[in-house]
Amino acid sequence: MKILLVEDDELLGDGIQAGLEQAGFTVDWARDGSAAAHALDTGAYQAAVLDLGLPRLSGMDVLRRARAAGLQLPILILTARDALADRVAGLDAGADDYVVKPFELAELQARLRALVRRASGSAAPLLTCGALQLDPGRRQVRFGGRAVALTTREFAILHALLLGKGRVLSKAQLEEQLYGWGEEVGSNTVEVFIHHLRRKLAPGLIRTVRGVGYLIEDEPSQENAGPPQVFLSPSGAETAKLFPGGAHDPISPLPPAFPAPPPDRPAGGGRPARLGGDRGLQLPRCAS
Repeated sequence: MKILLVEDDELLGDGIQAGLEQAGFTVDWARDGSAAAHALDTGAYQAAVLDLGLPRLSGMDVLRRARAAGLQLPILILTARDALADRVAGLDAGADDYVVKPFELAELQARLRALVRRASGSAAPLLTCGALQLDPGRRQVRFGGRAVALTTREFAILHALLLGKGRVLSKAQLEEQLYGWGEEVGSNTVEVFIHHLRRKLAPGLIRTVRGVGYLIEDEPSQENAGPPQVFLSPSGAETAKLFPGGAHDPISPLPPAFPAPPPDRPAGGGRPARLGGDRGLQLPRCAS
């Protein structure tokens, strides 16, 4: 999940960037309003965190320009201005949320996740597709009921594909979600991560659209719907059948796959960081 951070205070901005990146966000940091407006015009972000008191161009001007240009990404205002009139003005100008400094970093992370969920058309905290479940808050992935360990960038690619489920994302779009400004991008980085995800989850979960990009379909194929459900026939013989959508309709016992062997042949067998107080940064104490 790629975020644009707009903050002119170096100490506070450094703390916010570090905290968001630790939670799995990719962060570009603009230190003035003009740089922020340019980044919004040219970059691909899933949300923005915007201070109001900025040099060169105010945060309110950045917000108004973005909305006038038709940009729909969620924008969260993060400011020391706590007056009711300021909050109302910010929300009426097009902000999706308004957080007053000082603030808890964990709350900022949760608010960003909620904004991105709503923008993608889902209010549920879990992103799902067939047997696949991704929890952005806990940074956990489960497939067919089992936990799957992913690296930070494998998780980021899977998250982006699930947010855009049913749409093809190009290699360049996925790279945008993985890397911030100034980070070097390998020529086959995305292909490598896609290969790892297919190996850890299911080969057919992520489709390649040749010459275009990758997608996870709205309706998973039968092979990616999870492990088969096992039913016992009245005779005790095990039969297995996959049901689309996880239906549990009763079935008749299946005939044996192989005839019984002849008689003469035997059968084989710390407290969260608080940021922005007096425009400073308060870090949690480390246990001795």
